[in-house]
Amino acid sequence: MIEAAMIWNEPNNKSHWDPDLDPDWSRFAHMAKLAGDAIRDVNPGLTRVLGGISPIDPNFMALMKSYGVLDHVDAVAVHGFPLDWNLWQIDEWPQKIEEIRHVTDLPLWVSEVGVSTFGAEEVQAWGLKRTVELLKGGIDRIQWYSLYDLPSAWGATTRHREAEGSSYYRHFYMGLLREDGTPKPSIDEFARHTPELGLMQWFHFEDPRLDEAVAWMKRLGVTYMRTGLAWADRFRPNALDWFDRQMEALEDFDVTVTFCFTPAHRGLAAHHTSTPIVPEEFAEFCAEMTERYATTSSTLDFVDQSPFSRGTMRSTNLPTQPRE
Repeated sequence: MIEAAMIWNEPNNKSHWDPDLDPDWSRFAHMAKLAGDAIRDVNPGLTRVLGGISPIDPNFMALMKSYGVLDHVDAVAVHGFPLDWNLWQIDEWPQKIEEIRHVTDLPLWVSEVGVSTFGAEEVQAWGLKRTVELLKGGIDRIQWYSLYDLPSAWGATTRHREAEGSSYYRHFYMGLLREDGTPKPSIDEFARHTPELGLMQWFHFEDPRLDEAVAWMKRLGVTYMRTGLAWADRFRPNALDWFDRQMEALEDFDVTVTFCFTPAHRGLAAHHTSTPIVPEEFAEFCAEMTERYATTSSTLDFVDQSPFSRGTMRSTNLPTQPRE
């Protein structure tokens, strides 16, 4: 069910990686290489993707290349939101793609692109149509962000908050569906472009929207999507039960799983953006999740062929519990 494993999310965005702790991104590069190797060791055929960068910065991609990170992944990804946060216009999408292609010949994914309805819902419908016109046919994967609006009570994963005016609040209106589950006008436009167009939807821990989201994706003709499994959530009670439920619900789709977010007690700072104290622990998490949800018969000794049967898989190289 997992077609790809993505290593982190927006590593050049301070909302997801703290540059004060790692100003030259050398710590991130080391961690990413460890994770790429760990995923490959468990499943050599699984596509490894460098976490989508935001902003689209060829200099950052060149830095990752200089550190050797691109030798440990099979594809790279970018995120773009020109109608909301980026300082470039939507028609510059082809130029932005070419800037990255000049740095690497690895397959290039747009693993998040979207338009907020903060100002007007009609803007999203137009932006979706124009985005597809600009990107379709020239990119290996296009994953629209997102299916649902972010519930107003949850809070966005960003460090900017209200300091930048409407920028923070735009996070809450990126969905094709409103918070109450009713569709926006853009949903019909989205359905015109599936299955070529995929979706990106984060699911919070024990997210009550999961089953409804699956039903909507099938109704819309979605065949591939991206989501995340948070390293920080691995330390919650019943974490594996939730991970199993999430992945089982998504088993009918080709899924890109993003591994990210440092547990507060395992970072140099007590924050999900922190570089880990021991980067090998993140690699172990990536290996554990790959082994659980994206294994082959040659890499795992199955007692029961279902990956959702409790206690049916025996790891050959990982501890039964994450390191404390």
